[in-house]
Amino acid sequence: MLRTRLCDLLDIAVPVVVAPFGPWDETALAVEVCRAGALGSLGTALRRPSELRAQWQRVREGTDRPFAVNHTGRPFDPEAFAATLEFAPAAISFHMGVPADLVARAHDAGIRWIQAVGDVRAAEAALEAGADVLVAQGTEAGGNGGWVGSLVLVPAVVDLAGDVPVVAAGGIADGRGLAAALALGAQGASLGTRFLATPEMGVDQEWKDRIVAADATDAVKVPHSERVMPRFTLPQIGQPYAPRALRTELVSRLERAPETVDPERVGHELRARVRAGGGHDLLPFAGQSVQLVHDVVPARELVARLVAEAEEALRTAAGAVTTGPAPRPRTPAPPAARGPVDQRA
Repeated sequence: MLRTRLCDLLDIAVPVVVAPFGPWDETALAVEVCRAGALGSLGTALRRPSELRAQWQRVREGTDRPFAVNHTGRPFDPEAFAATLEFAPAAISFHMGVPADLVARAHDAGIRWIQAVGDVRAAEAALEAGADVLVAQGTEAGGNGGWVGSLVLVPAVVDLAGDVPVVAAGGIADGRGLAAALALGAQGASLGTRFLATPEMGVDQEWKDRIVAADATDAVKVPHSERVMPRFTLPQIGQPYAPRALRTELVSRLERAPETVDPERVGHELRARVRAGGGHDLLPFAGQSVQLVHDVVPARELVARLVAEAEEALRTAAGAVTTGPAPRPRTPAPPAARGPVDQRA
């Protein structure tokens, strides 16, 4: 069984974190993920504290395992954060902003802080703020993400982090990705898109089917997303995050003719649909890892599959490494002597 320092810190059995999905209902998913030994997450965006408390209570009734509650700077909701502190989950995860004052408040309440970062500058700020875990999220990720690829970002953040565990995110959908994250020095992996395609995730089946059918080039960065997405209400570090989603008519319009998209009307429509559990016809968030998602599988089975695949990938990689001195290069044999040439030919 895979076990890293991340497991010890968060009291989980396997080094797998399921990403939060903003305002969509992932309570059933979180319960199954936690029961499987990984860390489940719940988003808070666009939800009232009363709704959030009901979700958290359902998860706590379904499992006694730890889970994380996510907040973001797009936008930050002080009332929802206060409710989270009162509920006291095992961890708070945060994205889009590095708020040192909120980290301190969480620690005062005995709650771990998991900070997503998209570049080295954000990682430095998160370490200074006292984050307990860093999630190095590469640009391959779905939803709001940065602009640096995972193969560059993860080892760069690991080099900075010292004893603070780093979790790799972006472009990971199977156990090979988890194994690669560990090889880069991370202590685990966070997966989002892969867990959208589970029966327990509370989104429309059409969204899940599109993920299974898509390839990596179908998951694109959404230009001019500020016309329809909530605004940032906390200071950002580095280049602002931008969402990645599968193509829709809205995504194409934002790309080719953003002036035709009415921010007030379309933004209101998007928020209303998302709160009702939809929105996939407008912005179906997904990362480039859709290329590696081939089925809709129960969450507990998926966690077990990820761990088994990672262990096999690590064994295979270890088998390619030899110990001892490198073998000496073979000296080519001299060419065979040629007999006399028959001059009568």
